[in-house]
Amino acid sequence: MKDQENFLCHLNMKTSTTLSRLMFSLLLLIAVPYLFYSINSLKILRSPPNPSPLPLSLPVTLPVHLNVSTSEPLLENPKTLHENTTLHHIVFGIGASSKLWDHRKNYIKLWWRPDEMRGIVWLDEHVKKDPDDDNLLPPIMISSNTSDFPYKNPKGHRSAIRISRIISETLKLGMKDVRWFVMGDDDTVFVADNLVRVLSKYDHNQYYYIGSSSESHLQNIYFSYGMAYGGGGFAISYPLAKELARMQDRCIKRYPELYGSDDRIQACMAELGVPLTREPGFHQYDVYGNLYGLLAAHPIAPLVSLHHLDLVEPIFPDMDRIQSLQKLKVPMQLDSAGLMQQSICYDQTRQWTISVSWGYTVQIFRGIIPPREIEKPARTFLNWYPKAGYKAFAFNTRSLSKNSCQRPSIYCLADAVYTGNNKNGTVSMYVGPNISNPDCKWKISNPSQIVKVEVYKRPDPYFWNKAPRRNCCRILPTKKKRTLVIDVGECQKDEVIEIR
Repeated sequence: MKDQENFLCHLNMKTSTTLSRLMFSLLLLIAVPYLFYSINSLKILRSPPNPSPLPLSLPVTLPVHLNVSTSEPLLENPKTLHENTTLHHIVFGIGASSKLWDHRKNYIKLWWRPDEMRGIVWLDEHVKKDPDDDNLLPPIMISSNTSDFPYKNPKGHRSAIRISRIISETLKLGMKDVRWFVMGDDDTVFVADNLVRVLSKYDHNQYYYIGSSSESHLQNIYFSYGMAYGGGGFAISYPLAKELARMQDRCIKRYPELYGSDDRIQACMAELGVPLTREPGFHQYDVYGNLYGLLAAHPIAPLVSLHHLDLVEPIFPDMDRIQSLQKLKVPMQLDSAGLMQQSICYDQTRQWTISVSWGYTVQIFRGIIPPREIEKPARTFLNWYPKAGYKAFAFNTRSLSKNSCQRPSIYCLADAVYTGNNKNGTVSMYVGPNISNPDCKWKISNPSQIVKVEVYKRPDPYFWNKAPRRNCCRILPTKKKRTLVIDVGECQKDEVIEIR
């Protein structure tokens, strides 16, 4: 019995010793890192408040938009990030109607370049093909059946569902090397080179939804100021198009009460959290009447698209709509970057204000009028809701003067040619309608003495890579009778066309 007690006592002492050693080891494991951490903390606290910059040899994380070499790919498609965007990288999806196809296909022929562009015309039904059109138009496909989708808007048409799915259906064709999908209607005319200029500003690897609003404030209220209008055209980057295609059918079913295709696209963009990136060169043209006032005072931005051309008057007098647009193709091919860009200058001797919308028109006003007035479009057009009047436009306008002496002498494009001269690359000619302005009691020369305006301009394809600024124009001396000669181009350093 005593031996057993001695054994148990010895066992307890041995166990106690072992536990003590374990406790000591555990405390040591905890104490050593804590001591190390405390020493480092003291070093940090004692470091100077403004430490010197990191040496250049240390690895630094840089933004993905910088042109740097890394061992890991920063983006899904890093090889194409810094290559220039071209027409080849853009795929067009054009919404069309079989009932209007015979007429509206002529609008597409004006801007389509078969050897440079890719895209599909999506129709609701098969149409009779003209063999002569094979090399002048994009391929035609029939949209998928959308009868299973609900549509409850009493004023609209369920074709809106079909058209809203064009981007997704085009994506599923599996075209390679695509950066942008661009949506348009069969009565939309694109200025392709300017479209490339606009899209080149953006990283196609990111989510972008690019377009513009309506000219009608009420249209934007009824639909959304955050919606891109498909008639004016809009662009969706490739990765965003992939996300849209994954969820669009479910998204469309959630909005059966919406009116058109554009608001269905925007509803899905809202669910994806992607806002509209505005580019003022996309033009829906929800107006009636004459576009002259809008085109003569185009915003300082590349002209990308024109829409609703069947609903407005031809843009040139004494021509039909197609002929007018064909005439516009001449300056478009010579200098698309400068097309419709407004310049304002002053003839101080004769007290004239001169507005040049390059490639389209020249206006001569009696008197010296501030640029902030000339920049406003003259109301040669009516609102989409005519009863709403001019107060329902989504931008500032100016009225047409009732005083004939205050109305401008108008000169429209007659021709434009390339001179081969580096100083003045193009010369465009503008002629008036041979209508004499009335003599006024003002001591100001009558602009009707001018029958022709010549505008010299050097094309600047990199104009839109700089900060936006209206081109300068200068009145040049000439011995040509009844001719006004103007030089238009980038403003020189410190050059200002000042009102005096």
